[in-house]
Amino acid sequence: MGILLAEIFVTVILTAGITAFMIRRYDEKKIWEYQDMILKTQREEIQSIYKTMRGWRHDYHNHMQKIKAHLALNQIEELKDYLNRLEEDLDAIDIAIKTGNVSVDAILSSKLSAASGRGISINCKAKVPETLAVSDVDLCVILGNLIDNGVEACGRVKEKEKRFLRVYIGIFKEQLYISVSNSTNEAKRRLNRELISKKMGNHGHGLRRIDRIVGKYSGFVNRKNEPGVFATEVMLPL
Repeated sequence: MGILLAEIFVTVILTAGITAFMIRRYDEKKIWEYQDMILKTQREEIQSIYKTMRGWRHDYHNHMQKIKAHLALNQIEELKDYLNRLEEDLDAIDIAIKTGNVSVDAILSSKLSAASGRGISINCKAKVPETLAVSDVDLCVILGNLIDNGVEACGRVKEKEKRFLRVYIGIFKEQLYISVSNSTNEAKRRLNRELISKKMGNHGHGLRRIDRIVGKYSGFVNRKNEPGVFATEVMLPL
């Protein structure tokens, strides 16, 4: 009887462990699928913008002919109206951030614009090489999670004037260097492993996914939590 109870107990424990593992994997899979869907949508939107811009440049000659015709007929008001409409068209297709990489342009322009709309002070300097070892999707997942986490942290800072988000992307020591820092109300410095273990929900999944992608390319990730500032540095091989 004792042996039977022990076997039942072990079976229950194993079943519970396997179930918890499967639920966790399912949750992560759903989050990843959702992030991939958002990234795909953003890439399609930015590609559509570039296509529209190329079309506008193609029509440049026609626009100039129209402008010259109004000038020849001294139709100043008509010319002003036409120029205003052209300006509106350009404003509608402008891209806030141009890094040299279509996918990165999409993720940064979309997320930083949304962050700015929430009253967060934005400072971004980014230049991405034309060819990279890391895929566009993986790079955008890293950036998307870093910015989402930064925006979330800024939202917990009570003083709105202290909310900031800084993004820098460039080449450092022949590697792609990414730095994202933001304001935070946390003052205690924690190690990477401790930090990730204490972040629950989507934030924790995001941190783990960043680490997995960086590890996939044998890169480097470092997180620093100083009083009022949280910063993440990522190094990826070119």
